[in-house]
Amino acid sequence: MVGSAIVRVLQRNGFTNIITQKRSELDLLNQQAVAGFFEREKPEYVFLAAAKVGGILANNTYRADFLYENLLIETNIIHSAYKSGVKKLLFLGSSCIYPKMAPQPLKEEYLLSGFLEKTNEPYAIAKIAGIKLCEAYRDQYGCNFISAMPTNMYGPNDNYHPENSHVLPALIRKFHEAKEQNLTTVTVWGDGSPLREFLYADDLANALLFLMKNYNEKPFLNVGYGEDISIGDLALLIKEIVGFEGEIVFDTGKPNGTPRKLLDSSRLFSLGWKPVVSLREGIALAYRDFLSNNNT
Repeated sequence: MVGSAIVRVLQRNGFTNIITQKRSELDLLNQQAVAGFFEREKPEYVFLAAAKVGGILANNTYRADFLYENLLIETNIIHSAYKSGVKKLLFLGSSCIYPKMAPQPLKEEYLLSGFLEKTNEPYAIAKIAGIKLCEAYRDQYGCNFISAMPTNMYGPNDNYHPENSHVLPALIRKFHEAKEQNLTTVTVWGDGSPLREFLYADDLANALLFLMKNYNEKPFLNVGYGEDISIGDLALLIKEIVGFEGEIVFDTGKPNGTPRKLLDSSRLFSLGWKPVVSLREGIALAYRDFLSNNNT
């Protein structure tokens, strides 16, 4: 999702020498394969968006996989970028790097100030390691490696897997299938109270291009929408956009996750970038993409 959004934004901005690799073409878990790719292609600027990702269930079920694979991906790419003389690398993290009970909104300086949310701790630790790798290569070798921490993403080419997807695409699929099957209820995990922030994928890609052009400092930056919404209200909004006419049932036996995750993106906003796609508009675009790609 994020990778394709970056390519779309680069193309819209006139970039033509864009090097991409499908998962079937380059195994990012293979150090030799990654090193060989960098030696052959000699990229000058790298957007490191690759990761093993998923929602609460996937994170909590495949804990070893999420830690192991994400550590391999980022260490292989960051080290090869250094070895091949990449001019600039932008590492993409996640808002789950912050402590579970950190003050809201989440400021960059809250990193490592408390305990992580247990259900996605392995993924968070891997992403924190990626931030620290970029800082360490900058400190030791002078590499212009920067990091950006986006909030929850959604948009074209999202993952709509019934078990391993994030909350917004999972709800799009749930409401769509319930509508198609004429069901009377849709069940949502938790009590609906957690607050989450969502950013449309193309907005994120625009922010990343902005940072690649304009930001060269060591501290990582949050990339958010600036507002959050409860899971309950999100479910109501998706229900309306999809056109499901039944009822929503909250399964309070399932985990809520972190109570609130709203990024303080004021540092980025002060540099001159702001998101432009509203949540309602973005969900409508995402649902249209879901339908056009036969994700039913």
